[in-house]
Amino acid sequence: MENLNFVAIDLETATSRRSSICEIGIAVVENSTVKEVRTWLVRPDGNNYDPFNISIHGITPEATVASPGFKDVWCDVLPYLSGKLVVAHSTQFDMYAIKDALDECGVPYPDFTFMCSYRCAKYALPGRYSYSLSELCKSLGIKHDVEHRAGSDAEACAKIFAYTMDKSGVDTVDKFLKRHEYHRGEFQNDGTFKPFRRSYTSRSKSERKKASEYIGDPSKIDENNYFFGKSVCFTGKCSSGTRAELLQKIADIGGIPVGSVTSSTDVLVVGQQDYRVVGDDGMSSKQEKAMRMIDAGKDIEIMSEAEFLRMM
Repeated sequence: MENLNFVAIDLETATSRRSSICEIGIAVVENSTVKEVRTWLVRPDGNNYDPFNISIHGITPEATVASPGFKDVWCDVLPYLSGKLVVAHSTQFDMYAIKDALDECGVPYPDFTFMCSYRCAKYALPGRYSYSLSELCKSLGIKHDVEHRAGSDAEACAKIFAYTMDKSGVDTVDKFLKRHEYHRGEFQNDGTFKPFRRSYTSRSKSERKKASEYIGDPSKIDENNYFFGKSVCFTGKCSSGTRAELLQKIADIGGIPVGSVTSSTDVLVVGQQDYRVVGDDGMSSKQEKAMRMIDAGKDIEIMSEAEFLRMM
């Protein structure tokens, strides 16, 4: 796709609160080529961190103790984004993190539209075991220097999106959106926020029924969540909660929690595996079954716990 211009963005957070941004990275793309990459460390509120978040990105309180807060850093970031198409590898995480941080600081919304490279890649590059940033970089031969650091991840996101659009079979972003029935997400400085989402609901009501042992909380249903209406299964041990707790979260947002991989499974989340149980290949029976089904043409998405948390 020629004349493709956009800005990729990636955020890292200090705690489970989406607004606890501790690093922002951007990659500016002009004519499908990365022209500039910038990174800012951000001091989160109270400079507090959760051990789980540190284990993902390696950023510590010592690294940000002298850094400016989000409001000050945002003044530097905003000129790169205003009026542009902005791309993130999980708009369900990054754009809501920006929204939450702006709301907490009382800062007006910016003006830009946005798209999700994760979901776009699923349509333009079908049949892959995983659409995580790291796995797409490996399969596409894209250099990815440091995983889970904002500047490196933003640059990787930019290259994935440019590749995706080039292989999409259309010559403009708007044609891609029309083909796959998506609408751009957008921020407007009048206070409007619209998520990047499809223009129709692909699942019937009967397909959205929850497993009987997990009854969702109607007050928490979120049709904009990536897992809304999707059948989600877990394998391995997750650091962010027990399997029952995570399945309940899926039920609460309007997803379909399931205990096994079947022909109707949409997503398999892979936590830490016990190698005494799974054997030399490091894969559980659920993951092996999912991969066999993918090879047979089934559209099952396999993602890590870290990717799952970002999409939530």
